Amino acid sequence: MITNGTVTRRALLAGLGGAGLAALGLTAAGCTPAVPGVPQDSTPPVTGDAVTTTTSSATTITTGSFESTRLGGIAGWAVLRPPGHVRDRLPVLVALHCRGADHSAVYRSLHLDQYLADAVRSGVPPFAIASVDGGESSYWHPRRGTDPTGMVVHEFLPLLARHNLVTSRIGLYGWSMGAYGVLYLAERLGARRVAVTIAESPAIWHHSWQSAAGAFDDAADWRRHDIWPHLDRLRGIAMRIDCGASDGFAPITRYLRSRIHPTPAGGIEAGNHDGQFWNSQAPAALRFAGRHLAGVH
Repeated sequence: MITNGTVTRRALLAGLGGAGLAALGLTAAGCTPAVPGVPQDSTPPVTGDAVTTTTSSATTITTGSFESTRLGGIAGWAVLRPPGHVRDRLPVLVALHCRGADHSAVYRSLHLDQYLADAVRSGVPPFAIASVDGGESSYWHPRRGTDPTGMVVHEFLPLLARHNLVTSRIGLYGWSMGAYGVLYLAERLGARRVAVTIAESPAIWHHSWQSAAGAFDDAADWRRHDIWPHLDRLRGIAMRIDCGASDGFAPITRYLRSRIHPTPAGGIEAGNHDGQFWNSQAPAALRFAGRHLAGVH
């Protein structure tokens, strides 16, 4: 249950795999809480036609929506462009949101508009960040009645190309549910289409019966979309994987990092499964993305 933007402890534990995660130290923070000390923007919500606004960080945010046949409804989206690059053709980092969020979380909760501006001002090669609605608990894989993976590849990337972004080879960024999504999508697209993948606090499990309620339709759905048998497909993609040491997903994230060669950048650092941790990783994550997107055309 979500009340006034806060996920209740009961809902969180159900969504992340039960009391076992609580015993590992998972806090009752919501998926995308606001972080004290980080200013909130005043960007208007998506209303249909694309609109453009400029935040205090001077990052330009273009928002819009489209009718998605893959999702069976309207999908909102946003593109964040760094200062001084409003009309430039740029490589793009596609961001997949966490459970219970939508495309606006990248600037309303994670404040990636501000971190992107800071990164480019510090000398990181410029790139854009694009986000899209994937469904509240879709886990970004094809399932009964919805196909967010197909939506990203066959609907959203062509839309981004029309907005003067490079889509022949992209970057992927996701947190929690979205981190599972970027791992899944990177495995399906491979290094030919994906230059860099950043997974923050990935919501992953060893077995179908451990997974969050609603993450998969059934055990057969789990088997069809299990990331573990296909980790070799990540070869050639620059990888960064982070997780908070007090996050219930820390043990399995350590195991995931040990299974990928070479070992991904990032690591297990102090923090929980919350916005404070994800914000703490954002500057390094965006620098990593910019370095590996440089030269993509």
